[in-house]
Amino acid sequence: MKIIEVLKFNRELIKKLKMAGIRLEDEEFVDLYTDYMTLLEHGEKVSYIVAKLSDKYAVSERKVYGLIKHFQSDCKTLTV
Repeated sequence: MKIIEVLKFNRELIKKLKMAGIRLEDEEFVDLYTDYMTLLEHGEKVSYIVAKLSDKYAVSERKVYGLIKHFQSDCKTLTV
């Protein structure tokens, strides 16, 4: 399958995701955020969680903080 075929088939979905403020690369970090929520529910401190996830996922602590903020934000309103 060609890239253009995938884009054509998923064009509407991609447009809606984009309008909602979701980036395609966000998918890479779903597990990171799930781990964050699990550790938070177990009473770990945010700074400890961020340091641990930074090492586990090989990203900077600043990136982890940014992802947490991004995933906790509301989707943009979809206007038709």
